[in-house]
Amino acid sequence: MGTLYVVATPIGNLEDLTFRAVNVLRSVGLIAAEDTRTARKLLGRYGLATPVTSYHARNARGKLQAVLAALAEHDVALISEAGTPGLSDPGSELAAEAARCGFPVVTVPGPSAVTAALAVAGLPVQRFLFLGFLPAKSGERRRALQGVAALPFALVLLEAPHRVRETLRDMLDCLGDRRVVVCRELTKVHEEVFRGTVGTALEHFTVPRGEFTLVVEGAVEGSQRPGENAAPDPRALLSRLRTQGASARDAVAEAARATGVRRKKLYRMWLEGANER
Repeated sequence: MGTLYVVATPIGNLEDLTFRAVNVLRSVGLIAAEDTRTARKLLGRYGLATPVTSYHARNARGKLQAVLAALAEHDVALISEAGTPGLSDPGSELAAEAARCGFPVVTVPGPSAVTAALAVAGLPVQRFLFLGFLPAKSGERRRALQGVAALPFALVLLEAPHRVRETLRDMLDCLGDRRVVVCRELTKVHEEVFRGTVGTALEHFTVPRGEFTLVVEGAVEGSQRPGENAAPDPRALLSRLRTQGASARDAVAEAARATGVRRKKLYRMWLEGANER
C-alpha cells in the first residue's frame, strides 16, 4: 500500500522547493500534477525523471480511480501548478478519498502565496480569513464582500489580473477605503508589494499584470460599515464610475445596487453629468 504525499511546490522561484520535497518527488512511483508542463519544468530543474500524469479540476472525476489504483502499487505525490494543493487548487477530493480508502496521506509543506503575503503584509494578521478567488460576477462578489465586511479578521484573497480593478472597486464600496497590501508576482522576477489603501491601490494598478494576492485589513471595532445609516451619494458614485470608464448601463446598475435609487432617475443623473462635462 502506497502513501499519498501532498507536496507544496514553488509559486515562482524554483529554488523555493524544499529538500524534503525533492526527495519525495524523486522516490514516488507517480506524480499527479495539475499542469504537467509546469511539473516537467520543475522536475527538469532538479534532474528528476519520475513519471507524471495530469490531475486537474476538469479531469479529476475521471482520473481519481486511476490515481487510487496507482496508490495500491506505490507511493504517489500530488502537486498543483504552484503552491499547496487543495488551497484554491484541485487535490482536496483526492486526499479525502485516499484517506477514506485507508491510504496514508502525508503533507510535505512549503511555498504558499497565502502565508507569503501574510508574512510581508505588516497588517494585524494574527487572525485571518482566506477567501480564495471571489466570484467572477460583480453582484455575487459584492455579496461575498458584504458578508465579511464586519469581521475583525484580515482578509486574504487571490485574483486574476483582468479582474483586479473590478474587485478593488467592489471592495471600496463594500468594505470602505481600508488598508490593503497587494502582492503581485510573489517570488518572481517582477515581484511587487504595494502598501496603501483600497482607493490608492485602484489608482496604482491601472494596467494590472501577473498573479495577485491581496491582504485587506479587518474591520476596526466601532467603525461604520460602508452603506450603514447612509447610502453613498448617487451623483458622486456615478461621477467616479464615469471617471473609471464604466458604461452608462453598468454605472447605473451598480449605483442602483449601492444606493437603492431607481434606475430611471440615476440615468437622468448620468446624462446631466455628461452635459456638465
